[in-house]
Amino acid sequence: MTHQSGEDRPLRVALLSYKGNPFSGGQGVYVRHLSRELAALGHRVEVIGAQPYPVLDPGVTLRELPSLDLYREPDPFRTPKRDEYRDWIDVLEVATMRTGGFPEPRTFALRARRELLARRGEFDVVHDNQTLAYGLLGGARRAGLPLVTTIHHPITVDRRLELAAAGTWKRRWSLRRWYGFTHMQKRVARRLPSVLTVSGASRREIIEDFAVPPERLHVVPIGADTRVFHPDPAVPRVPGRIVTTSSADVPLKGLVHLVEALAKLRTEHQDAHLVVVGRRPASGAVADALDRFGLGGAVEFVTGIGDGELADLVRGAQVACVPSLYEGFCLPAAEAMAAGTPLVATTGGAIPEVAGPDGETCLAVPPGDAGALAAALARMLDDADLRARLAAAGRARVLRRFTWRQAAIGTAEHYRAALAQQRRRP
Repeated sequence: MTHQSGEDRPLRVALLSYKGNPFSGGQGVYVRHLSRELAALGHRVEVIGAQPYPVLDPGVTLRELPSLDLYREPDPFRTPKRDEYRDWIDVLEVATMRTGGFPEPRTFALRARRELLARRGEFDVVHDNQTLAYGLLGGARRAGLPLVTTIHHPITVDRRLELAAAGTWKRRWSLRRWYGFTHMQKRVARRLPSVLTVSGASRREIIEDFAVPPERLHVVPIGADTRVFHPDPAVPRVPGRIVTTSSADVPLKGLVHLVEALAKLRTEHQDAHLVVVGRRPASGAVADALDRFGLGGAVEFVTGIGDGELADLVRGAQVACVPSLYEGFCLPAAEAMAAGTPLVATTGGAIPEVAGPDGETCLAVPPGDAGALAAALARMLDDADLRARLAAAGRARVLRRFTWRQAAIGTAEHYRAALAQQRRRP
């Protein structure tokens, strides 16, 4: 492969995303905003992705690399029709699902490997967004391309928390089988030449759980889309409104503790109510808590909204809350702060790196403590001066540290470092 000379020349980037839904989880958000800002810096970015496909901005190309989409709504865990099968990778995908595993990282990597080998010479660097599968190691190497990988946080953290919350041996067995792909991710992560992560907390977890050599692991913080998330005096604050984002009903997100906190809060603040950006769970701990405390009318779940609607929802709340037990970065915290909404957040994982010191840019509470959450929310609702001070300080912190342009500049520097390292190899 022939490389142009010059350290500042635009790069041709293949950005891989095995799951790109921009409304569920952080991976689709990452791909969308990073690709846009890389393109704005002059690089040519092509996102190679599977369903749900990412939503991309003008200037970024999407190459669809379809899976069998076995987890799509409204028929998850579906059985494909015979004429849907195209090759042995599809057979592997279905077989893994049928035996209780999660096949998408491995099968996406095999398809991406085939794509990269067929298009030798079209890219300068491959950037994998947490697929962490065998096929990408060999695919990038055989295509003669440096591989840079982002690990937002090790999925082993999710696995530990879900196993701890599992109530039966059948549930624990099912979770161990589902999270079987983490064994592959551990082995692949140790062999990666260049790994990016989004926070110091994630870096420590990756070193501990995946045994990635520290010298290969680099922190590049991500950020809020400050074009969308900014204060707007035209949007009125709704008295008593608390907003949170919970894209999945899993213990990691701590939503059940916020529901319990709301029940305590409403004994003294009857207008307190919660808007959850996410799907209402039909069963599980959160659904049980809503029924137990009789909070059905005080909690609203909102799904399928665009960026502008989400920003207005955040601006219209008196308080934003992040109740998570752990976060590898925490985009909802950065977005709320950028929008000028005061924040109550736990100290789980990397949240303090984003939210800042207690009493200066947010109110911070221990993870899993519903009483502390309720007290902090009450304090915020009762004190308009405190809300104004924390909102202003929080927005200043995000503008100074956490924007997508800064993330793109830092990421591109690591692309160039990977290219330089590739050229030095025999």
